[in-house]
Amino acid sequence: MSAGTGPALRLRGLRKAFGDLTAVDDVDLTIPAGSFFGLVGPNGAGKTTMLSMAVGLMRPDAGTAAVLGYDVWSEPVRAKELLGVLPDGESLPQRLSGRELLTYLGLLRGLDGNVVRERTEELLTVLDLADAGSRLVADYSTGMRKKIALAVALLHGPRVVVLDEPFEAVDPVSAATIRSILHGFTRTGGTVVFSSHVMALVEQLCDHVAILAHGRVRASGTVDEVRAGRTLDEAFSDLVGAGAAGGELSWFAS
Repeated sequence: MSAGTGPALRLRGLRKAFGDLTAVDDVDLTIPAGSFFGLVGPNGAGKTTMLSMAVGLMRPDAGTAAVLGYDVWSEPVRAKELLGVLPDGESLPQRLSGRELLTYLGLLRGLDGNVVRERTEELLTVLDLADAGSRLVADYSTGMRKKIALAVALLHGPRVVVLDEPFEAVDPVSAATIRSILHGFTRTGGTVVFSSHVMALVEQLCDHVAILAHGRVRASGTVDEVRAGRTLDEAFSDLVGAGAAGGELSWFAS
């Protein structure tokens, strides 16, 4: 099939409400192909909900999402062939070993058995999971589960990877390995989209960024455009009003 053309992700009018709470409020966002794109926002900003709709894990109340020109909902097979996803939370089968998990999902994707074996062993080695490859995912630490989930996202050779908090609970050595893998991916024309609460990490890794608050995009563009001469922390605080209530507890003074 065609590798697709146009932006890596194009979101138009995405909206999702849970009862009286509007989690994502008519979001428009264009993520350029080949970019390393960071999505930041306070807890409850709607980041996970927006990404879940963007990759087809959650159906929006309104709006569209397209991956390299393929609509996620009207052309799901084509769109998802181009996508690698690391979702938030415990979403992996727990009663398979790491090696069994990659093998099963690789074959489910339609990859040749030899290709699956080669890529599985390479991913386990590069992500320092070779010794844990025969252990059940249920016995993995949080950081190890994050790494095996990343391996799942990369296994089939996607062109766009969407990662929800990929560095959370990952040790510094593994984090450096993941950064190297993702930078190598973008150098070959791939696109990385990831959410994070760590502004310094986004500033270090990303060339584009969007700031989300109360379900809406407050700013989007290159990192320099969004910073506008400030640090990303300062830009974030100015846009979302972080820290306006102060950070002290009254009883400490007494």
